[in-house]
Amino acid sequence: MNNRGNRRPGPSGKKESEQPDRPGFAARKVAADILGNVVHKKRPLDGELDASSGHSGFRALPGNDRALVRAIVGASLRRRGEISEILDRLLDRPIPEKTGRVIDILHIAIAQMLFLDVPDRAAVSLAVDHAGLDRRARPYKGLVNGVLRRLGRERADLVSDLDPQMLNTPDWLWQSWTEGYGEETARAIATAHQGEAALDLSVKSDAAGWAERLGGRIVVGGSVRLDRKGAVEALEGYEEGAWWVQDAAASLPARLLGDVQGLKVADLCAAPGGKTAQLAAAGAEVTAVDISKGRLKRLEDNMRRLRLDVTTVVSDLRTYVPESPFDAVLLDAPCSATGTIRRHPDVAWIKKPYDIEKLGEIQRELLDRVLDWVKPGGLIVYCTCSLEKAEGELQADDFRARNRDKVDLVPLEAAEAGGLEHLITQEGYLRCLPQHRAGESEEIRGMDGFFAARFRRS
Repeated sequence: MNNRGNRRPGPSGKKESEQPDRPGFAARKVAADILGNVVHKKRPLDGELDASSGHSGFRALPGNDRALVRAIVGASLRRRGEISEILDRLLDRPIPEKTGRVIDILHIAIAQMLFLDVPDRAAVSLAVDHAGLDRRARPYKGLVNGVLRRLGRERADLVSDLDPQMLNTPDWLWQSWTEGYGEETARAIATAHQGEAALDLSVKSDAAGWAERLGGRIVVGGSVRLDRKGAVEALEGYEEGAWWVQDAAASLPARLLGDVQGLKVADLCAAPGGKTAQLAAAGAEVTAVDISKGRLKRLEDNMRRLRLDVTTVVSDLRTYVPESPFDAVLLDAPCSATGTIRRHPDVAWIKKPYDIEKLGEIQRELLDRVLDWVKPGGLIVYCTCSLEKAEGELQADDFRARNRDKVDLVPLEAAEAGGLEHLITQEGYLRCLPQHRAGESEEIRGMDGFFAARFRRS
């Protein structure tokens, strides 16, 4: 069983020498810093890469170097287990703690050598320079050089018998997925996580027209999928608010409420606002509630760009009380987010089993609270972007069991999931997995892991 990805080096020295003026050095240094902050300090990767409030070194880089940092850190996290196993094979003994960024420097160098199109010579040279400029890592400069050069010579033998799917998945997640879905499906999930997610857009109207204009294709839920990368803000339709970024799987739960024209609908835990936008664009009178003032501010900014009118409320749902019942409620409950590992590879290394237990208690409490916030006969859709059945099927089953006299399950139909029958469980729940087919064609695959269940208040 592997926990190799969780090794923690000591903090870096208080002050480094002036960095060499070499192309690519600053990007590698920032990548190692960010990797260390994510893995050892449990800081979310999105926060570190935020263009306005993230890592100061990252914000100071030019655009092409920022893209390089994203690629390096992404590969280092997606392949963390493999890289750790390779290091174990290359080292005679573990590197002690309090050695600065040595382990992080080695991880980003190996990620470049094995998984990115970076020449070995450049990856090795820049890693050695970095180690030499870190006060605590400096004594290991020779080790960094020797280990990486040996990897360059012996890579074929070192990687020939690795099990990437198992190595790159923390033990507790691997156990959860094999117990919940079987080993074959667990391997398919882990394989999907090694690739980057596509860019999906939800459009206000004329999905086919926007797919043609943007060079995309229609996938499940009427989303437009783009294969090209680049700045989203530069795409046609962004400024006029014709569409917003939202994974195809994440677009399905709001559709399960059916025709919401003229209805009072609550979108709970609403930020960043993809589902809010869907409901408002469909004609609902939306109240978007979120505990985070900052995240809700972003939602409001998004609604202004999309020219959609919604009511926002900053509140903890455990204390929030609506002024009057809603016609329908969408609860996108706080969860471990293990369904988003393709686009957020840090989740695998930040979350722990106790997070599932703690979040499960919150989900249970919120489900019971929102039951009284919807009018008799109104719909409640509960969803999470988690692969864990404790945050999906088991939670929904438990909710039904303890509220038999208050709610009825409204089973979902394949037509509500773009005709993709494999997304509907035997019980009538929605269950999306990262490797699932996302369109009519077999080659259109990949979506966030998502769960949704629909209930009607008796």
